[in-house]
Parts: sequence; C-alpha cells; structure tokens
Amino acid sequence: MKAFRRSPARAVIIAFLAALMAAPGPTLAAELRIKDVVRFDGVRKNHLVGYGLVVGLAGTGDRLQNIPFTERSLASMLERLGVSVQDTELRTRNVAAVMVTALLPPFSRQGDVIDINVSALGDARSLLGGSLLATPLVGADGEIYAVAQGSLIVSGFSAEGDAGSVVKGAPTSAQIPNGAIVERETGFELDRLESVRLTLRNPDFTTALRIEDAINGALGAGSAHTLDLSTVEIRTPERYLGKMARMISDVERLPILTDQVARVVVDERSGTIVIGENVRISRVAVTQGNITIRINETPQVSQPNAFSENGETVVVPRTTVEVDEGEAAQFQIVQGSVSLQQLVDGLNALGVTPRDVISILKSLKAAGALHGELVVE
Repeated sequence: MKAFRRSPARAVIIAFLAALMAAPGPTLAAELRIKDVVRFDGVRKNHLVGYGLVVGLAGTGDRLQNIPFTERSLASMLERLGVSVQDTELRTRNVAAVMVTALLPPFSRQGDVIDINVSALGDARSLLGGSLLATPLVGADGEIYAVAQGSLIVSGFSAEGDAGSVVKGAPTSAQIPNGAIVERETGFELDRLESVRLTLRNPDFTTALRIEDAINGALGAGSAHTLDLSTVEIRTPERYLGKMARMISDVERLPILTDQVARVVVDERSGTIVIGENVRISRVAVTQGNITIRINETPQVSQPNAFSENGETVVVPRTTVEVDEGEAAQFQIVQGSVSLQQLVDGLNALGVTPRDVISILKSLKAAGALHGELVVE
C-alpha cells in the first residue's frame, strides 16, 4: 500500500487557532551588556597563513611524481640544511605539503603562543603521526607575524584493505594547540586613541541609540554619538585620557535593552524554524483541509486450465485508489494580534510538525497576516 499526504498552502489547523487565543501574552526582553552586542573597532583578530611541510607520515604523504611543488619544497629545505639532492630522484611517501592557518588575537605580544590549523595541499591520504616543520605565518601585509611547528593532532582516520576502506572525519586536516609563537606585534597603541567606535553585531537604529543614551548617562552628555545603524562613536572624556582600557571596561558592562527586526527564518532542507520575538499575526480568516490518497496494489495470478497446451500463467494487476478529503472545515477568524509566546504555545500544544508549520507561515505571509520578514533558506 502506498500513501500520499498533501497539506494545502493555505491550511491552518482550527485547534491551533484556539490554542493561540488562549495562550498568555509576551514576556519583556532581558537586559544585555554592551560587550555582548558590539565589538570595539580596532580590537579584532587578524588572519595568518603559511605554506609548510609535514614529515613523519607512515606512507600516507604526497606522491612526489604527481605533486611537483612538494618535491621542490623538500629539495629546497634539504639544500638549506646542507644536504645536496641534485640529480637525485626523490621517492619518499612520508612528506606532505600543507597550508597552515591561524588567528592572531588583538594585542598579541612577542612570545605568545596561538593555535594553528593544518590542511593537506597535495594528494596525501592522511596526516596522522606527522610533524610540521618550522613554517612562517604571514598577514595580509606580507609580514611574518608568527612561526609554527609541532606534532599534529588528527581527529579523523582512514583504514583500507584489498576489498574496502573506512574513512572517518577528515584525516587530511589537523590542529596543533599552541603550535605557533608570535614573533611580531601589530603595533596598536590603545591609550593614544582620542575616540573609539563600537560596531553592532546586529545593526539596528534603536539599539544604537539606546547604547548612545547609556554611555552618555555613564560618561557624561556628548560622550557618545550614533553615526549610523551599526556604529556608535565615543569621544574619550578627559578623565579617561591615557586610560582607554578602563573606559572600555566601564562601557562594556553597561546594561541595555536590544531591539531587532521582526523576522522568521525557515530552513526547508532541515525543517528548522526560528521566530523572532517581535513577530505578530494580525486578524485573518483561515481554514484547514487535508487530502490523503491511498493506493492499494493486490495483483492476482491467472493460470490456464489443467493440461492446457497453449495457456500461460500471468500476473493480472488489481489497483484500488481511495481519496479521503477529511472532515469539512469552516473558516476561523483570529482576533487581534498573536505574539511569539502565543504562537509557540499553540504549536507545542498541538504537536504540529515543522513541515506543517512552514506551510502555515507561508500561508500567513501570503495573506498579509504575518507581520515580519520571512526568510526562506
């Protein structure tokens, strides 16, 4: 038996509507610290990248005849160490060319250590058991800021035999905790700044103005000014000159109430639905209807009479189709504005599946009853 179920685009369950109307109202937003919603301009990480060699692999490295840059890098490294390999054909499988990446934290000092990530660049099968040779890491300006070296930690693995293989994770990627030493500082002098800018992680005019008001209330009128929906500038008060770290500490602990755009995000591939607190549903008339189609296949065997010379045994198909349109549903009117709390409570009470909820939200948006941005990914 095969069964097909289709929920119309404008279908909303009547019991769901009743649950919405009976649910309690929305709750007030919680206060957040400024440090949780902004980042300070200039106080950021920097990307580093480098090219290096991993040695000590158990025959799982690059095939030098296929990866010429690995062979040339290996020969160059040996020449620098005083080992001549001219006119020598290298055949080792214990070396792999890799790219090394890292993030340089703000205000890093010489001698600090940072974590690094290592990824195979050629046709190496696994980096398990390998060690990274000294690799300079450069920034966007081409300057060397750190040097990486150490034994790799590989989370994945691979195993193979004559008739099959097993691979878990990515054995061609690895990490080295504290694998690089900072050799060059970024040269950012915080105390010399006369102003600092705050950049909102979720740009919003209302939130930016609330941050401005909170800072002016703590540091004095005119200390902060909103430049746009994502930037608030703070002019350093006289008492904080030369003490920028203390001013930033005092500012980032100030509590504020954030605001956000009413938005519903739907991921149809996974069925994930995220509904913002400010989403509202206005007065609208809706109904529900389901169609279920059942197809039963009961083939029968037809055989010829006994001792028949020309007859054949054949299978005769027998198909039965049933269509159930469900019980007749009447239009239901949703009165007033339905909040996020009422929406969630109604859905939970009914046990509506994510796929049905997606259809409901699309239908409400098409009808103009869903007040908020609907983002479908």
